[in-house]
Amino acid sequence: MIYEIIDKERQEYPVRTLTNVLEVSKSTYYASKNRCPSQRSQKNEQLKKEILQNYEKSKRRYGAPKITHQLIQSGWKVSLKRVQRLMRELGIHSIIRKKYRPASNHEKVESRENLLKQDFSTTSINQKWSADITYIHTQKEGWTYLASVMDLYSRKIIGYSYGKQMTTSIVVNAFQQAMQNQQLKDGKGLILQTDLGTQYTSYEFENLLLQYHINHSYSRKGTPYDNSGIESFHATLKKEEVYLKHYKNFDDARLALFQYINGWYNRERIHGNINYLTPQQAEDQAKMLA
Repeated sequence: MIYEIIDKERQEYPVRTLTNVLEVSKSTYYASKNRCPSQRSQKNEQLKKEILQNYEKSKRRYGAPKITHQLIQSGWKVSLKRVQRLMRELGIHSIIRKKYRPASNHEKVESRENLLKQDFSTTSINQKWSADITYIHTQKEGWTYLASVMDLYSRKIIGYSYGKQMTTSIVVNAFQQAMQNQQLKDGKGLILQTDLGTQYTSYEFENLLLQYHINHSYSRKGTPYDNSGIESFHATLKKEEVYLKHYKNFDDARLALFQYINGWYNRERIHGNINYLTPQQAEDQAKMLA
């Protein structure tokens, strides 16, 4: 700005001399000095502060669509394009999720019935669940394992178990926690989707489902999209939490997983495919309508 240049030197040189050197009139100088930022500029600055607050609150996990939704919920009249532009000006963006690429498996796997056939539609909670295991690395113990169970209506992680070994017990514990959390004594009519891993096809796990009258649906070999709900959660967990940390040991990772799943994902993280509700809000809404 002209007046900023002049003001910096005005103690040594009079305004008239400096305006002559810069070839501007005194009226231009004073007009520039006294000009206030436009109302649009002021609003953009306020909006940038709100964007940064939402961005930091999400631990840099939210992109423009979710931040736009939160701003509108707060009373702002703002478009997605405007938020995208301001985020570019601020130099911020969401943590980009890597595309899931299944690892090749050359072992012979017996195919079993796929009941869902990628039909994940539901009308309420406890109709279709999804379960899977993922790997978490720690510096001391090496690879550790997380078994999770998701309700496909609310997208809530209703049960999980974390262990040092990938045994049948962790998938059993995750399932039993899900039954307890959902207060189900009988799962008649419920379908559980899993892959063909030995933990899920074991006699112990299959017998447990039979006891609760739950129908077991199996993904086809090499087709992770048959179980995309839980696959998506584990990909999000890795990108938003696991890949950003270096866990010293099992207990360090266990605490971080608890904070992410119970403190963030289930209760704070909004989802576009459930009308920008959190999984807990979606579940509570379903219970009220039941």
